[in-house]
Amino acid sequence: MAQIFLVEDDERVASFIQKALAENNYAVDLARDGAEAVKMFPAKPYDLIILDLMLPNLSGIEVCRHIRQKDKQIAILMLTAQSNIDDKVNGLNAGADDYLVKPFHYRELQARIEALLRRKSIEPDSHIVVADITLDTHSGTAERSGQRINLTTKEFALLELLMRNPNKILSRQTIAEKVWGIDFDTGTNVVDVYVNYLRNKIEKGFDAKYIHTVIGKGYIFKTE
Repeated sequence: MAQIFLVEDDERVASFIQKALAENNYAVDLARDGAEAVKMFPAKPYDLIILDLMLPNLSGIEVCRHIRQKDKQIAILMLTAQSNIDDKVNGLNAGADDYLVKPFHYRELQARIEALLRRKSIEPDSHIVVADITLDTHSGTAERSGQRINLTTKEFALLELLMRNPNKILSRQTIAEKVWGIDFDTGTNVVDVYVNYLRNKIEKGFDAKYIHTVIGKGYIFKTE
C-alpha cells in the first residue's frame, strides 16, 4: 500500500482528496499548513507527497525546497489554483515532479499519482559515471575528478538527462519536457539559461568541455 502525505489547508479539498485516496487503497496522512508539514514529514517513509502551493505559515514552495534538501527521490505533486507558466516553473524549480491545476477531476489526480509511483518503481541505476563526472541520484551529489559540485535540483536533473544520453543531441523541447515536465514555450529561454548555469559549475577550471550547442538542434553531452 502506497503511503501518501497530503498537505492541503482547504478543508473541503483535503476531505475530498483524502476520502478518494482511501477508497483507492492509499494510506494518507494530512497536514494543514506548511509548518506542520515540515514537522510531520520525517515521521514516515512516504512514497508521494501531494502539496498545495498556497499554505499558511510556510508556502508550498518553501515546504518543497525543505523536503528536497532531505530527500532527493520522493515524488512531489504540487496543487495550484494558478495556471500561469511562471508559477508552474517556480514550483518545478523548487523540486516538484509534476503539478495539477485546481479545480481538477479525481481521475486526473489518480492518473498523475500512478504515473509518479511507476516512475519511482522503475527508477534507473542511481550511480552514473561519464568521463570524469560522477552522479549519485540517491544522495543528489555530483563530482568531477573527485571535486564536489553543488547543483540545484533542476541543474542536477539537467546534468543527469545529458549524462544518461551521452553523444546524443537533445532538443530544447525534449529537455524542457524531461526536466521541467512542461510543454516547451518558444518564448522562454529557460533551457539555455540552465545550460549556462550548468556549464559554469561543471566546466569552469577544467580543460575538457562536455556540453556543446548544436545550432538549430539543441545540446549534446559530448565525450568523443
